Amino acid sequence: MLDVRSIWNGAISFGLVSIPIKLVNATESHTISFRQIHTEDGGRIRYRKFCELEDREVSGAEIGKGYEDADGSIIPITDEDLAHLPLPTAKTIEIVAFVPGDRIDPLQMDAAYYLAASGAPAAKPYTLLREALKRSNKVAIAKFALRGRERLGMLRVVGDAIAMHGLLWPDEVRAPEGVAPDTGVTVRDKELDLADALMDTLGEVDLEDLHDEYREAVEEVIAAKAAGEAPPEAPEPAAGGKVLDLMAALESSVRAARESRGEAPAEDADVHALPQRKSSRTAPKEPTGKKSTAKKAAAKKTASKSAQGTKKAAASKSTAKSTAKSTAKTAAKKSTAKKTTAKTTARKRSA
Repeated sequence: MLDVRSIWNGAISFGLVSIPIKLVNATESHTISFRQIHTEDGGRIRYRKFCELEDREVSGAEIGKGYEDADGSIIPITDEDLAHLPLPTAKTIEIVAFVPGDRIDPLQMDAAYYLAASGAPAAKPYTLLREALKRSNKVAIAKFALRGRERLGMLRVVGDAIAMHGLLWPDEVRAPEGVAPDTGVTVRDKELDLADALMDTLGEVDLEDLHDEYREAVEEVIAAKAAGEAPPEAPEPAAGGKVLDLMAALESSVRAARESRGEAPAEDADVHALPQRKSSRTAPKEPTGKKSTAKKAAAKKTASKSAQGTKKAAASKSTAKSTAKSTAKTAAKKSTAKKTTAKTTARKRSA
């Protein structure tokens, strides 16, 4: 259950409507905290606060705030001084505008809070503001004072509640000058196609499935040492190195992503075999019937050509056989004629 202990009490100023509210933290940290210790004996290291003028340790009740001026002198500032600041936002979240949510740069986002209605009289105006925000699809921009300074905030609907994100002032967000590469780089379409394929293969993720693996590993180390056991060893780091071929690295990434999702590794991971992304400019596909008819026609054409080729080959073989037989007969006749002539000549000589 949500811890509804308030860290600030005040009201939302919505025109002439005032909504009493309590500010509640919307997030919590699960970070594991460590103490500083003396490594030789495990003793705690503590910090003590000393007054430099009296050279003695002072208690928390004796400690206040002070502003250091340019000349080094200290000007004391009390909580009472801050409580009487001439600001309308000292105890009020003052809504100053309503804008589309995409107008807010995520770089401005700061801590998040829930605004809880304070008491029964606040239920009606609280619900009115919530439903107005829902119907308009807008967020409210507000100013409020918290922890000694005025801040900017964004109100939006989360479930049945109103949440407020603290925002940095525009002049607190630095421009990204000098961050992007200053050398001319050309990205080829093939590289973009592979990057798209990798994005599609990785797909989406349910953020609820993500968890802090580092914290879990630290907890295992703490549990092992508390039980007097050796802490678990870190797995062997994956082999890596300089990426010399961007295309090869992208292709390998697509293949690895497919395998990690249980898909069969694609043999045609090369960019040439990747399907084009659907777009309104892509030519419409032919109906299945037309494709089938075209395939059948092509098959008949191929079969006809093949049959014609077979007939020609058979005719050639037949012609070759006939020619061979004719040649053989001619040779036989010539041989017989020679023998007859030779016999006749021999008879004449003997006579």
